[in-house]
Amino acid sequence: MMTDISTTRILILDDDPFILKLLARMLINLGFPSVDCCENGVDALKLLDDATTRPDLILLDLNMPGMDGIEFVRYLVERKFTGSLILVSGEDERMLKTTEKLVQAHKIPILGYLQKPVQPEALRMQLMKLASSLSGQSEKGAVPKTYDVEAIKNALNSGELVNYYQPKVRVETGEIVGVETLVRWHHPVDGVIYPNQFIGAAEKYGLINHLTQTVLEQAFAQAGIWQKLGCDLKVAVNVSMDNLTSLDFQDTVVRLAAETEIPPNRIVLEITESQLMGDERVLLEILTRLRLKRFHLSIDDFGTGHSSLTQLRDIPFDELKIDQGFVHHASKDVTLRAIYDASLALAKQLNMEVVAEGVESREDWELLRQTGCDLAQGNFIAQPMPAEELGGWVKKWRARIEAESLVSGGEEQAQ
Repeated sequence: MMTDISTTRILILDDDPFILKLLARMLINLGFPSVDCCENGVDALKLLDDATTRPDLILLDLNMPGMDGIEFVRYLVERKFTGSLILVSGEDERMLKTTEKLVQAHKIPILGYLQKPVQPEALRMQLMKLASSLSGQSEKGAVPKTYDVEAIKNALNSGELVNYYQPKVRVETGEIVGVETLVRWHHPVDGVIYPNQFIGAAEKYGLINHLTQTVLEQAFAQAGIWQKLGCDLKVAVNVSMDNLTSLDFQDTVVRLAAETEIPPNRIVLEITESQLMGDERVLLEILTRLRLKRFHLSIDDFGTGHSSLTQLRDIPFDELKIDQGFVHHASKDVTLRAIYDASLALAKQLNMEVVAEGVESREDWELLRQTGCDLAQGNFIAQPMPAEELGGWVKKWRARIEAESLVSGGEEQAQ
């Protein structure tokens, strides 16, 4: 395994001899002396097939005569290439992003892309990603542990599944108005386990209803505690399509609200549609009845999967969550910004409240302020936390609002 970036063998594949010389000079000046140049894909593949010249990193042009960059990627897959790629092209950004997605789909590490003419600083920034990826290579290469049906059943029965809560704040004032419930598995040996390691298995083994009920019971109980403390928070819970195949689900939600004396309008059910709907009649009956009883319905991850215009037409949602993939970096990316703007405008026209997910930076936050988005959620504001940590976070958040001038009126707005 390569550990010293100064020994990194780099291949530049471009049909323009001038570009080859220019990039090679830049790489040498940046401390990468081992550079090979090829003007066509056939010669480049010969280097890959020789263990002594196999590159660790390829700077790849897309639009070349003969074998283009897209075709070359396919040959990399056939050869089980384990290095990294940087795309270098004069094509527009949308074309580069599409190619980036293709490379990622092939499971080839891609550091990013550079548009011609390449600037030395832009190249340096991409190479910094290479150093970072090498330092974390062993962790990234680890395959996440999976859990069998008995382990998940035991976790459900022994109380090892614990709710965490991520705050949602009003963009205009900074006020915390709600939380999203996110389940964590407190494993006695493996520590905190995230949902992507067990939700799929729970669905596969038919345990998703049991899991969702466990999450709901904890969420309603916690909402009751906050209500008694005078905290007027909306509590959101994720609901999968698998939960909406039985009419019992609606009865469970109504019963929990009655037992904990939580007003239905303080509960938000976030519907994540990762699969096509089954019996549409059951789904529509459950969601319509819940809406009639004044529970709030949110369409989660809008614009991805099957969370689309059809669902907005057919289901009485009153909240729309713009997927994080269209929020983070949208202030700098024309395509993301167009999708973000369209989603926001559509929700406003339908008189829906809008939540922007994935707010990771001050730039993301400022975009929401400038465009009039209602609510924000993401690690820039707060990571998911146990319920008992929320009070301490609120104090720190109010201090940040004032110190960082996050809203127009300072700390008074967040009271």
